Amino acid sequence: MKKPARALLAGDVGGTTTALGIFNSQRGLTSISPTRFAQYRSREYASLEEILQLFMQDQPEDIELACFDVAGPVVDGRSRITNLPWVVERASLVDYLQAPVVLINDMEAVAMAVAHAESIRTAVLQPGRPELHGRRAVLAPGTGLGEGFLVWSQDRWLTFGTEGGHTDFGPRTALQRRLLAYMQGKFDHISYERVCSGIGIQNLYAFFKESERYPEPDWLLRELESTLDPTPVIVQAALQDKAPICKAVLDLFVEILGSEAGNMALKILATGGVYLAGGLPRRILPRFQTSVFLNAFCGKGRFNEILSQIPLHVVLEPEAALLGAAWAGIDALAGAHAQPDRV
Repeated sequence: MKKPARALLAGDVGGTTTALGIFNSQRGLTSISPTRFAQYRSREYASLEEILQLFMQDQPEDIELACFDVAGPVVDGRSRITNLPWVVERASLVDYLQAPVVLINDMEAVAMAVAHAESIRTAVLQPGRPELHGRRAVLAPGTGLGEGFLVWSQDRWLTFGTEGGHTDFGPRTALQRRLLAYMQGKFDHISYERVCSGIGIQNLYAFFKESERYPEPDWLLRELESTLDPTPVIVQAALQDKAPICKAVLDLFVEILGSEAGNMALKILATGGVYLAGGLPRRILPRFQTSVFLNAFCGKGRFNEILSQIPLHVVLEPEAALLGAAWAGIDALAGAHAQPDRV
């Protein structure tokens, strides 16, 4: 006899890692956590289905519904992952899992976690004066740069993922203008993601090394040559103040992110707050607690005062996107907020 379906499967599919979790599918929960959790290095697998085969082999419960957030736009139930050679299709996942599947953009999932901000840990950078149901903005620099927002409608938050990280980078200082000129010699299009993400950290490092003539210590060169992902090495060296070039990279990264966070706050008038999620803000939290970030965030001329009143938070929950995907799945089961094709 078929066992009663009680489990919700949630997944956070990113360019670097894919996280999967099994959750209680009961409605009306005020907080959630996975009963089973696993994380995989995405590039070591050919597809999401290959990872699911490993994860599901010991799954004792039937899946009532699955919700996956993906790092790329979702159109007609299909997404080509931006920084990963995968195509994720809802129809294929339905066939594989034999259960309903919701597919959403990863920033919609992070925004869903922010909608439940009372149940996740955050650090306050600027308390501001939040409006109870004011719009909220979310920026998540990880492998790439994700952006999303939340709007209150009647009795719930509506969450939206965007591809705002791919908009044109706008320099605001002489150093940033030199950065733009350097990047234009390498890429056809210079987006904020190119200079303000894990990928961006590596581009900033190359800029300082090649254009600004910062010295590269021999020990650092050896470490960078021995790793497939230079970003953690650069960030750690900066945090430990071991190499001026790495400190310069992190300072510029924080300044550019502050400026783009201020842009986002103005575009949607985020009187409910701006939330920084993703792996990088958590790891370099002390760098956001300096004047560099806040000055760049608020430095919008006549709108400086308005931005100084907008609350700023860093999301400290490492699996915010996975929890957001689970909340979206619970809402889909309740029939309250299921729009799987929304980008």
